[in-house]
Amino acid sequence: MANEKKEKKRGSIVKRMIIAVIAGFVVGFLCLVLREFLNGNGNEGVWNIVDAIFFQDITATDGFEGLGLLYIIGQLFMRGLQMAIVPLVLTSLSLAMCSLANPERLGKIAGKTFITYICFYVVAAALAGAAAYFVRSMGWFNVNLPSEMATEAVTMEGYNPLTAVITAVPSNLFSAFTSNNEILAVCVVAIIMGLCMTFLGEKADPLKKVLENLNDIIQMFLNFLIDRVGPVAIFCMICRTLAVYGVEYIRPTLVWMITTIIVSLVLVSTIYPIGIFLTTRLNPIPFLKKSFKIGLFAAATNSSAATLPLNTKTCINELGCTEEISSFVLPTGMTINMNGTTAMHMIAITFIATAAGIDITPSTLVMAAFLSICTAMGCPAIPVAGTTMVYVVMSGLGMTSELCMIGYSLVLAMNYLPGMAVITLNVIGDAATNVIVNFKEGVLNKEIYNKMD
Repeated sequence: MANEKKEKKRGSIVKRMIIAVIAGFVVGFLCLVLREFLNGNGNEGVWNIVDAIFFQDITATDGFEGLGLLYIIGQLFMRGLQMAIVPLVLTSLSLAMCSLANPERLGKIAGKTFITYICFYVVAAALAGAAAYFVRSMGWFNVNLPSEMATEAVTMEGYNPLTAVITAVPSNLFSAFTSNNEILAVCVVAIIMGLCMTFLGEKADPLKKVLENLNDIIQMFLNFLIDRVGPVAIFCMICRTLAVYGVEYIRPTLVWMITTIIVSLVLVSTIYPIGIFLTTRLNPIPFLKKSFKIGLFAAATNSSAATLPLNTKTCINELGCTEEISSFVLPTGMTINMNGTTAMHMIAITFIATAAGIDITPSTLVMAAFLSICTAMGCPAIPVAGTTMVYVVMSGLGMTSELCMIGYSLVLAMNYLPGMAVITLNVIGDAATNVIVNFKEGVLNKEIYNKMD
């Protein structure tokens, strides 16, 4: 009953998000038409009043007389997300590492599971990054910035990527926690903390309990923020973006959506079959056919948790995996295997940076991949969590300008359809890893695996 209520609540959130996106585009488009009509007929003063009441950036030097109602709502939502970033990464990632490395579950199975997941992470990030870089090079993410916003375009300063190794370890622990621009250091601290708690065992239980309670508080806050404020904020951000900045942002956003969907579907149909063949020499066709319904169910429910029972049943009854290993690999994968999220992050970061006038280089994408993998492994079970965590990667790369926020708001608002493809990549990756680990442990039932009904 509790699970049914939870899924109904999640479904209602998704519906309200979709309604907010549609309403935002409709109202925003009407405002855009009104703006062009008034300005074209010499009634700029009327539009200036409308702009001051609803759309004005009240933090700008010329916005002190405006109300900026839609701007205020959007900013409160974004700042609420930003406020939770550091504690969210610290608690979720440290607890994920602690859970993974629990001495009672540690061993060959855990090691093989972790290594397999990491390999899929790296491959997905590399291929998605290459695809995003290709789309960017073709100019499909390009945006003609309004002249008044051109000063917001920034470029990243050149630096030796190896400096990230030094800055990843903070000289002052608390300084890393006081800035959203040092997320890489927070990730490293969280990983170290999680591993240290593991080796301390029961001595670290009080700290672990504190982190668990803090994580629960953060997730409750984010659930409230996204559930109650999210749809309204998304409506306001889309409406304001269309009204103020025009349609030049919409085309590249659609390109981002299509690119994410295509890349996710290509990855799910290539890296997992190839991974199974290279590690087990088994025919990957039975896996693809039997796991198809897993991906379809995940896309329909948009929930890894809801897909777990079907994934477990399919792995045991149709793919020949043992219940013992499946009971560890699949729940662990539901928690830490978010390579689809990482693939989406690579494309989203490239889109946002390009839209904001930031030059993305291969070394920048490598850093983005590392940050994304770290944050995705600790990604909490909240609605649109993967897209929310895009801001973590943005902060780690210093992408905090106004134009970056505009691009991010569009990515956050238009996440639903790409999310259906992304979650498919996640859950089928769990099943593929389960098959590989069972085979390596010598317990995979090949007769059941190869049986085709």
